[in-house]
Amino acid sequence: MNKDSGKKKGERSIQGGRHRARTLLYMPTLSAIRSNPFIREFYTRLLEQGKPKKVAVTACMRKVLVILNSMVRNMEPWQPNFAQK
Repeated sequence: MNKDSGKKKGERSIQGGRHRARTLLYMPTLSAIRSNPFIREFYTRLLEQGKPKKVAVTACMRKVLVILNSMVRNMEPWQPNFAQK
């Protein structure tokens, strides 16, 4: 959903997707931002690029989801350096 009118360019937002998946990933991602060095570095890099905090958290949520999907696909347990492979 965009909020544009003429020359005015407003913020864009998303009204859809998987609500349950977003809510289930939000808190673990906040924990990962605090405790996982790879996710924390990714988050701080996004903030330094000028991204809003919510956008950076959402990007980290996607990163965590990709890591979890690859763990399930390869049937591997969590390893601290898993994201760096």
